[in-house]
Amino acid sequence: MSASKESAQRKTYIERRSIDYIPDAERHGRLLSQFTLWFGANLQVTAIVTGALAVVLGGDVFWSLIGLLLGQLLGGAIMALHAAQGPQLGLPQMISSRVQFGVYGAVIPIVLVCMMYVGFSASGSVLAGQAIGQLVNVSDATGILIFAALIVVLTVLGYRTIHWIGRLSSVIGVVAFFYLFYRLLSAHDIGELLANRHFSLSSFLLAISLSASWQIAFGPYVADYSRYLPRNTSTLKTFLAVGLGSVIGTQISMVFGVFVAALAGDQFAGHEVAYIVGMGASGVVASLLFFSIVFGKVTITTLNAYGSFMSLATIVSGFRGNQEISRGLRTVYILFMVGLATALALLGRHSFLHDFSAFILFLLAFFTPWSAINLVDFYLVTKERYDIPALSDPDGRYGRWNIAGIVIYALGVLIQLPFIATSFYTGPLVEVLGGTDISWLIGLTVPALVYYLVARSAVQRIPERLILPQEHSPV
Repeated sequence: MSASKESAQRKTYIERRSIDYIPDAERHGRLLSQFTLWFGANLQVTAIVTGALAVVLGGDVFWSLIGLLLGQLLGGAIMALHAAQGPQLGLPQMISSRVQFGVYGAVIPIVLVCMMYVGFSASGSVLAGQAIGQLVNVSDATGILIFAALIVVLTVLGYRTIHWIGRLSSVIGVVAFFYLFYRLLSAHDIGELLANRHFSLSSFLLAISLSASWQIAFGPYVADYSRYLPRNTSTLKTFLAVGLGSVIGTQISMVFGVFVAALAGDQFAGHEVAYIVGMGASGVVASLLFFSIVFGKVTITTLNAYGSFMSLATIVSGFRGNQEISRGLRTVYILFMVGLATALALLGRHSFLHDFSAFILFLLAFFTPWSAINLVDFYLVTKERYDIPALSDPDGRYGRWNIAGIVIYALGVLIQLPFIATSFYTGPLVEVLGGTDISWLIGLTVPALVYYLVARSAVQRIPERLILPQEHSPV
């Protein structure tokens, strides 16, 4: 690429690249933008609802807040470790799974990731649709469709636009939450809520699981938004910028959700957005709050839509052997994934809270083993030494299928099943543990240990250094 074309690419807000490697000449961005992106993305209504679930599902206020914070810190650390891979590899997150599972084998976790994106996008669209419906006086279904159209446009624009939205969302979110907390604290005795302390181990671990699963679920795409950072960006600083942004933003939202759910009782479920805005706001202020809710959902849902098309493109490219996709095909992928999420939102909008709680808890069974395997491989086994060109070559270093990685991943999923507690599936050992769900802890530790013991012996798959596309030599 000529210098003039590279300069134009750096200035445009319409992204040209997708799943291909980002050369050093096109790297840009600052760590502050990473912080504001994840801070703004988590100052939003779905995080409020997730925090509220800790109380809705039986926990008290005090111990729910403690449990949510512990889950944030643990899950946020895992998520931020994935983010730190972005500047080093210059690739979307899920492509690196080809190292652990093979070029074709990586399709297994990526398909599950696509399901996650669609689920989160659908749940976010329900809440955004409620807010748009209240804001412009249309039905929730119409609001969902309006929201979907906006998401398509922003996702097509791509990386720079998403980071710009993140910065703006941080400002709007801080103002909105400052006002909401002011109304909450001035109208209610929060000290009385905090004084009601009835510790329950199962409810406490549920709160930890809710926030940990929220953070871990970002793992499969968090590096997508750090991959343009200069390759010499500090790993520790990237970890802190992304992790702190996500943890602080999410905890603010979930704390508010806990208080709201404790005060609202049965009035909250099914009317989440209207109840939050109706806590004393009316007229112009209410309209501004509805707008802030919509804008907060725009940020995170655009992240989901962007990640979903990248994952779909990764699946297709693994079998076709190509690294780049055309702008037209990129748009087709985006329309397909956003359309699927919108359809689910329209179908499930009347049972949102119940279905969403089961969905986010069950996600842990599939993504904690993937996170454990990916992080152990990158930081402890290969020690950041990847052969990037080989990631697109089924006959190369990583092969078509890495049976060991796939089997360990399957083991990590299956070993959790006896310990899972959700509304649609409860494992046989949950009752023995007093109703406590500890599946995610097992899903993190067992696959990590087994993969480390197995993978460290496969030294032939590990290059002596990080191999970039322009430096590639035959295996």
